[in-house]
Amino acid sequence: MTPNTPITTPFTAESTAAEVVDGIDLTGRRVVVTGGASGIGVETARALAGAGAAVTLAVRNLEAGERTAEDIAATTGNKQVLVAPLDLADQASVASFVAGWEGPLHILVNNAGVMASPLMRTPQGWEMQFATNHLGHFALATGLHGALAAAGGARVVSVSSSAHHRSPVVFDDIHFERREYEPWLAYGQSKTANVLFAVEATRRWADDGITSNALMPGGIRTNLQRYVSEEELERLRAAAAAGGAGRKWKTPEQGAATSVLVATSPLLDGIGGRYFEDCNEAEQSRLDALTGVAAYALDPEAAARLWTVSVEMLSA
Repeated sequence: MTPNTPITTPFTAESTAAEVVDGIDLTGRRVVVTGGASGIGVETARALAGAGAAVTLAVRNLEAGERTAEDIAATTGNKQVLVAPLDLADQASVASFVAGWEGPLHILVNNAGVMASPLMRTPQGWEMQFATNHLGHFALATGLHGALAAAGGARVVSVSSSAHHRSPVVFDDIHFERREYEPWLAYGQSKTANVLFAVEATRRWADDGITSNALMPGGIRTNLQRYVSEEELERLRAAAAAGGAGRKWKTPEQGAATSVLVATSPLLDGIGGRYFEDCNEAEQSRLDALTGVAAYALDPEAAARLWTVSVEMLSA
Protein backbone atom coordinates (compact mmCIF):
# COMPACT_ATOMS: atom_id res chain seq x y z
CA MET A 1 0.00 0.00 0.00
CA THR A 2 1.44 3.38 -1.00
CA PRO A 3 1.32 6.22 1.57
CA ASN A 4 -1.50 8.01 -0.29
CA THR A 5 -3.70 5.01 -1.02
CA PRO A 6 -7.12 5.51 0.62
CA ILE A 7 -7.99 2.69 2.98
CA THR A 8 -11.15 0.83 2.07
CA THR A 9 -12.81 -1.93 4.07
CA PRO A 10 -15.68 -4.39 3.59
CA PHE A 11 -17.74 -2.35 6.06
CA THR A 12 -20.30 0.41 5.45
CA ALA A 13 -22.50 2.97 7.20
CA GLU A 14 -24.81 0.13 8.21
CA SER A 15 -22.10 -1.97 9.86
CA THR A 16 -22.13 -2.29 13.64
CA ALA A 17 -19.24 -2.13 16.08
CA ALA A 18 -19.63 -5.84 16.84
CA GLU A 19 -19.41 -6.73 13.14
CA VAL A 20 -16.30 -4.59 12.64
CA VAL A 21 -14.42 -6.24 15.51
CA ASP A 22 -15.60 -9.77 14.80
CA GLY A 23 -12.63 -12.14 14.61
CA ILE A 24 -10.21 -9.71 16.25
CA ASP A 25 -8.74 -10.85 19.57
CA LEU A 26 -7.91 -8.04 22.01
CA THR A 27 -7.02 -10.30 24.93
CA GLY A 28 -4.24 -8.68 26.94
CA ARG A 29 -4.89 -5.23 25.43
CA ARG A 30 -5.79 -2.30 27.65
CA VAL A 31 -8.19 0.37 26.46
CA VAL A 32 -9.47 3.72 27.71
CA VAL A 33 -12.74 5.13 26.34
CA THR A 34 -13.58 8.69 27.39
CA GLY A 35 -17.29 9.33 27.70
CA GLY A 36 -17.75 5.58 27.89
CA ALA A 37 -21.01 5.74 29.86
CA SER A 38 -23.22 7.36 27.22
CA GLY A 39 -24.02 7.38 23.52
CA ILE A 40 -21.63 5.67 21.15
CA GLY A 41 -19.06 5.48 23.96
CA VAL A 42 -21.05 2.66 25.53
CA GLU A 43 -21.15 0.61 22.34
CA THR A 44 -17.51 1.36 21.56
CA ALA A 45 -16.53 0.04 24.98
CA ARG A 46 -18.88 -2.94 24.66
CA ALA A 47 -17.40 -4.03 21.33
CA LEU A 48 -13.82 -3.71 22.57
CA ALA A 49 -14.65 -5.59 25.78
CA GLY A 50 -16.44 -8.21 23.71
CA ALA A 51 -13.18 -8.79 21.83
CA GLY A 52 -11.39 -9.45 25.13
CA ALA A 53 -9.82 -6.09 25.98
CA ALA A 54 -9.57 -4.72 29.49
CA VAL A 55 -11.59 -1.52 29.17
CA THR A 56 -11.55 1.53 31.43
CA LEU A 57 -14.53 3.87 31.14
CA ALA A 58 -13.25 7.39 31.83
CA VAL A 59 -16.37 9.30 32.82
CA ARG A 60 -17.65 12.36 34.67
CA ASN A 61 -20.61 10.50 36.19
CA LEU A 62 -19.23 7.58 38.18
CA GLU A 63 -22.68 6.20 38.99
CA ALA A 64 -23.58 6.02 35.30
CA GLY A 65 -20.16 4.55 34.63
CA GLU A 66 -20.66 1.77 37.17
CA ARG A 67 -24.07 0.92 35.70
CA THR A 68 -22.58 0.81 32.21
CA ALA A 69 -19.65 -1.32 33.33
CA GLU A 70 -22.00 -3.84 34.91
CA ASP A 71 -24.11 -3.94 31.76
CA ILE A 72 -21.08 -4.45 29.51
CA ALA A 73 -19.69 -7.17 31.78
CA ALA A 74 -23.05 -8.92 31.75
CA THR A 75 -23.50 -8.78 27.97
CA THR A 76 -19.92 -9.69 27.03
CA GLY A 77 -18.89 -11.98 29.89
CA ASN A 78 -15.77 -9.82 30.27
CA LYS A 79 -15.29 -8.77 33.89
CA GLN A 80 -12.35 -6.48 33.04
CA VAL A 81 -14.48 -3.36 32.67
CA LEU A 82 -13.31 -0.63 35.03
CA VAL A 83 -14.51 2.90 35.78
CA ALA A 84 -12.40 5.97 36.56
CA PRO A 85 -13.36 9.62 37.05
CA LEU A 86 -12.44 12.08 34.30
CA ASP A 87 -13.71 15.60 33.61
CA LEU A 88 -11.98 16.79 30.44
CA ALA A 89 -12.83 20.43 31.14
CA ASP A 90 -10.92 20.23 34.43
CA GLN A 91 -7.18 19.97 33.93
CA ALA A 92 -6.70 18.81 37.53
CA SER A 93 -9.04 15.89 36.80
CA VAL A 94 -7.08 15.01 33.67
CA ALA A 95 -3.81 15.16 35.60
CA SER A 96 -5.27 12.92 38.31
CA PHE A 97 -6.37 10.31 35.76
CA VAL A 98 -2.93 10.32 34.15
CA ALA A 99 -1.18 10.03 37.51
CA GLY A 100 -3.36 7.06 38.43
CA TRP A 101 -2.64 5.08 35.27
CA GLU A 102 -0.08 2.31 35.58
CA GLY A 103 1.36 0.11 32.87
CA PRO A 104 0.91 0.15 29.11
CA LEU A 105 -2.09 1.52 27.22
CA HIS A 106 -2.82 -0.03 23.84
CA ILE A 107 -5.85 1.95 22.69
CA LEU A 108 -7.05 5.42 23.74
CA VAL A 109 -10.46 6.39 22.36
CA ASN A 110 -10.99 10.14 22.71
CA ASN A 111 -14.76 9.88 22.45
CA ALA A 112 -16.29 12.30 24.96
CA GLY A 113 -17.47 15.71 23.87
CA VAL A 114 -19.85 18.63 24.13
CA MET A 115 -21.80 19.93 21.11
CA ALA A 116 -23.15 23.39 20.24
CA SER A 117 -23.40 24.54 23.83
CA PRO A 118 -24.17 28.08 24.97
CA LEU A 119 -21.08 30.14 25.70
CA MET A 120 -19.36 28.72 28.76
CA ARG A 121 -15.81 29.16 29.94
CA THR A 122 -13.42 27.19 32.12
CA PRO A 123 -11.70 28.91 35.06
CA GLN A 124 -8.79 29.59 32.67
CA GLY A 125 -11.13 31.52 30.36
CA TRP A 126 -11.07 28.83 27.69
CA GLU A 127 -14.19 28.34 25.56
CA MET A 128 -15.81 25.17 26.85
CA GLN A 129 -16.17 23.17 23.63
CA PHE A 130 -12.52 23.70 22.65
CA ALA A 131 -11.43 23.08 26.23
CA THR A 132 -13.34 19.80 26.48
CA ASN A 133 -13.22 18.38 22.98
CA HIS A 134 -9.61 19.30 22.20
CA LEU A 135 -7.54 20.56 25.14
CA GLY A 136 -8.82 17.94 27.59
CA HIS A 137 -8.10 15.11 25.19
CA PHE A 138 -4.77 16.68 24.20
CA ALA A 139 -3.67 16.79 27.84
CA LEU A 140 -4.89 13.24 28.37
CA ALA A 141 -3.10 11.79 25.35
CA THR A 142 0.16 13.64 25.93
CA GLY A 143 0.02 12.74 29.62
CA LEU A 144 -0.41 9.07 28.71
CA HIS A 145 2.29 9.15 26.04
CA GLY A 146 4.64 6.98 28.08
CA ALA A 147 1.94 4.34 28.60
CA LEU A 148 1.09 4.39 24.88
CA ALA A 149 4.75 4.08 23.91
CA ALA A 150 5.18 1.16 26.31
CA ALA A 151 2.38 -0.75 24.60
CA GLY A 152 4.08 -1.07 21.21
CA GLY A 153 1.80 -0.27 18.27
CA ALA A 154 -0.64 1.80 20.32
CA ARG A 155 -3.50 3.66 18.68
CA VAL A 156 -5.19 6.91 19.61
CA VAL A 157 -8.71 7.31 18.20
CA SER A 158 -9.92 10.89 17.75
CA VAL A 159 -13.71 11.15 17.39
CA SER A 160 -14.35 14.18 15.21
CA SER A 161 -17.44 15.18 13.21
CA SER A 162 -18.57 16.35 9.78
CA ALA A 163 -19.16 19.64 11.63
CA HIS A 164 -15.43 20.25 11.24
CA HIS A 165 -16.44 21.70 7.86
CA ARG A 166 -18.00 24.63 9.72
CA SER A 167 -14.70 26.11 10.86
CA PRO A 168 -10.94 25.70 10.78
CA VAL A 169 -9.08 26.45 13.99
CA VAL A 170 -9.18 30.25 14.17
CA PHE A 171 -5.79 30.78 15.76
CA ASP A 172 -6.26 34.55 16.08
CA ASP A 173 -9.25 34.10 18.41
CA ILE A 174 -9.68 30.48 19.46
CA HIS A 175 -11.67 31.28 22.59
CA PHE A 176 -14.08 33.85 21.12
CA GLU A 177 -12.64 36.70 23.11
CA ARG A 178 -13.11 39.22 20.28
CA ARG A 179 -15.49 37.64 17.77
CA GLU A 180 -19.15 36.95 18.47
CA TYR A 181 -19.72 33.49 19.91
CA GLU A 182 -21.59 31.05 17.67
CA PRO A 183 -22.17 27.54 19.10
CA TRP A 184 -21.72 25.64 15.83
CA LEU A 185 -18.60 27.52 14.80
CA ALA A 186 -17.09 26.73 18.20
CA TYR A 187 -18.05 23.08 17.85
CA GLY A 188 -16.70 22.91 14.30
CA GLN A 189 -13.40 24.45 15.35
CA SER A 190 -13.00 21.89 18.14
CA LYS A 191 -13.75 19.03 15.75
CA THR A 192 -11.17 20.31 13.26
CA ALA A 193 -8.74 20.35 16.17
CA ASN A 194 -9.48 16.66 16.76
CA VAL A 195 -8.36 15.83 13.21
CA LEU A 196 -5.28 18.06 13.39
CA PHE A 197 -4.29 16.33 16.62
CA ALA A 198 -4.31 12.97 14.84
CA VAL A 199 -2.10 14.36 12.08
CA GLU A 200 0.53 15.81 14.41
CA ALA A 201 0.43 13.04 17.03
CA THR A 202 1.19 10.51 14.30
CA ARG A 203 4.10 12.62 13.04
CA ARG A 204 5.56 13.18 16.49
CA TRP A 205 5.01 9.73 17.90
CA ALA A 206 5.64 7.43 14.94
CA ASP A 207 9.03 6.39 16.34
CA ASP A 208 7.21 5.26 19.50
CA GLY A 209 4.95 3.01 17.42
CA ILE A 210 1.93 5.24 18.18
CA THR A 211 -0.54 6.18 15.45
CA SER A 212 -3.65 8.33 15.60
CA ASN A 213 -6.58 8.63 13.24
CA ALA A 214 -9.74 10.73 13.32
CA LEU A 215 -13.28 9.84 12.34
CA MET A 216 -16.84 10.97 11.83
CA PRO A 217 -19.18 8.50 13.58
CA GLY A 218 -22.34 9.59 11.76
CA GLY A 219 -25.58 11.10 13.01
CA ILE A 220 -26.70 9.32 16.17
CA ARG A 221 -29.34 10.54 18.58
CA THR A 222 -27.53 10.72 21.93
CA ASN A 223 -27.13 12.99 24.91
CA LEU A 224 -24.44 14.82 22.94
CA GLN A 225 -27.26 16.82 21.36
CA ARG A 226 -28.70 18.04 24.66
CA TYR A 227 -28.07 21.67 23.68
CA VAL A 228 -29.60 21.27 20.21
CA SER A 229 -33.35 21.75 19.66
CA GLU A 230 -35.48 19.21 17.82
CA GLU A 231 -36.17 21.86 15.16
CA GLU A 232 -32.44 22.43 14.61
CA LEU A 233 -31.76 18.70 14.39
CA GLU A 234 -34.46 18.24 11.77
CA ARG A 235 -33.19 21.25 9.83
CA LEU A 236 -29.69 19.77 9.78
CA ARG A 237 -31.03 16.40 8.66
CA ALA A 238 -33.05 18.00 5.85
CA ALA A 239 -30.01 19.99 4.72
CA ALA A 240 -27.93 16.83 4.60
CA ALA A 241 -30.55 15.05 2.49
CA ALA A 242 -30.88 18.05 0.14
CA GLY A 243 -27.13 18.14 -0.27
CA GLY A 244 -27.12 14.58 -1.55
CA ALA A 245 -25.36 13.19 1.47
CA GLY A 246 -28.30 10.88 2.05
CA ARG A 247 -27.41 10.47 5.68
CA LYS A 248 -29.78 8.61 7.95
CA TRP A 249 -29.71 8.46 11.71
CA LYS A 250 -27.51 5.60 12.84
CA THR A 251 -28.09 3.37 15.82
CA PRO A 252 -25.48 3.70 18.59
CA GLU A 253 -24.12 0.31 17.53
CA GLN A 254 -23.65 1.61 13.98
CA GLY A 255 -22.32 4.95 15.23
CA ALA A 256 -19.59 3.18 17.20
CA ALA A 257 -18.46 1.08 14.25
CA THR A 258 -16.00 3.54 12.72
CA SER A 259 -14.40 4.22 16.11
CA VAL A 260 -13.93 0.50 16.67
CA LEU A 261 -12.61 -0.01 13.14
CA VAL A 262 -10.02 2.75 13.62
CA ALA A 263 -9.08 1.27 17.00
CA THR A 264 -8.67 -2.34 15.87
CA SER A 265 -8.53 -3.01 12.12
CA PRO A 266 -5.35 -4.73 10.90
CA LEU A 267 -5.71 -2.58 7.75
CA LEU A 268 -4.60 0.41 9.83
CA ASP A 269 -1.45 -1.11 11.31
CA GLY A 270 1.17 1.65 11.19
CA ILE A 271 -1.27 4.04 9.50
CA GLY A 272 -2.07 7.42 11.06
CA GLY A 273 -3.05 11.00 10.40
CA ARG A 274 -6.15 10.08 8.39
CA TYR A 275 -9.89 10.71 8.65
CA PHE A 276 -12.57 8.02 8.34
CA GLU A 277 -16.35 7.95 7.95
CA ASP A 278 -18.76 5.06 7.47
CA CYS A 279 -15.90 2.62 8.17
CA ASN A 280 -13.74 3.81 5.26
CA GLU A 281 -11.19 6.55 4.73
CA ALA A 282 -12.86 9.75 3.58
CA GLU A 283 -11.87 11.75 0.53
CA GLN A 284 -10.97 15.42 0.71
CA SER A 285 -14.05 17.47 -0.04
CA ARG A 286 -15.10 20.93 -1.13
CA LEU A 287 -15.68 23.59 1.49
CA ASP A 288 -19.50 23.35 1.50
CA ALA A 289 -19.58 19.56 1.66
CA LEU A 290 -21.36 17.52 4.30
CA THR A 291 -19.18 14.46 3.83
CA GLY A 292 -15.48 13.88 3.39
CA VAL A 293 -12.71 15.81 5.08
CA ALA A 294 -11.75 19.45 4.67
CA ALA A 295 -8.19 20.03 3.46
CA TYR A 296 -7.51 22.42 6.34
CA ALA A 297 -8.20 19.62 8.85
CA LEU A 298 -5.31 17.59 7.42
CA ASP A 299 -2.91 20.51 6.97
CA PRO A 300 0.40 19.55 8.61
CA GLU A 301 1.39 23.17 9.26
CA ALA A 302 -1.87 23.89 11.07
CA ALA A 303 -1.48 20.63 12.98
CA ALA A 304 2.01 21.57 14.16
CA ARG A 305 0.84 25.06 15.10
CA LEU A 306 -2.11 23.71 17.06
CA TRP A 307 0.18 21.39 19.02
CA THR A 308 2.45 24.28 19.98
CA VAL A 309 -0.49 26.52 20.91
CA SER A 310 -2.06 23.73 22.98
CA VAL A 311 1.14 23.13 24.93
CA GLU A 312 1.39 26.87 25.60
CA MET A 313 -2.21 27.08 26.83
CA LEU A 314 -1.79 24.11 29.15
CA SER A 315 1.47 25.42 30.59
CA ALA A 316 0.29 29.00 31.14
